[in-house]
Amino acid sequence: MEDLWIGHAASIFMGFFAIMNPIANTPVFLGLTADVDAATRRRIATRALIFSFLVVLFFCAAGKMIFGLFGITLPAFRVTGGALVALVGFHMLQGGQNSTVHQPNAADLQRCLEAELEIAFTPLAMPILAGPGTIATAMNYASAGTVADFALTVSAFGVLCAITYAFFLSGEQIVRFLGENGVKVITRFMGLILAVIGVQMLINGVAGAVATF
Repeated sequence: MEDLWIGHAASIFMGFFAIMNPIANTPVFLGLTADVDAATRRRIATRALIFSFLVVLFFCAAGKMIFGLFGITLPAFRVTGGALVALVGFHMLQGGQNSTVHQPNAADLQRCLEAELEIAFTPLAMPILAGPGTIATAMNYASAGTVADFALTVSAFGVLCAITYAFFLSGEQIVRFLGENGVKVITRFMGLILAVIGVQMLINGVAGAVATF
């Protein structure tokens, strides 16, 4: 039983790791904070990850209420969320760090660069870290409705936020060590994992929808 919970927790963590991808997002963070000092960069990283955690916590906690309010069924959400997550993974396989649904446009970046600390909220926290794919993944994992599922999902994302914080603060050394090609290889690998996770979510959603008939 303990092994089952460990395996489930590891699965949740890897799902989040693949879609949030701290390794690939570290160069993005460095680019957005290139003109600030170390103290400001640390504040930006802290605010971005706290806000990302709160966004995911809200959607995990309010998932059932959102479903009921809009008349959404779990299978329908899993199909849609799975397609969305798979799309993000597909774009990562093509070599992009994020898909168009996960990446801010040029206008967003320019506006955020005009105010240093605002970068923490947009585009870092949303949509880069806690974008649609991350939210869909969190709600899918927490949607079973048990306290254990909720706690595992939130805890796994919290651990990932801490890891991402460490990546951001040591970003220059990591990118220098991996090199540009290393980052690209890891991004594509995470894209493959993410695409598979998305397809599995979609399959579970279709199976759930068929079972209701």
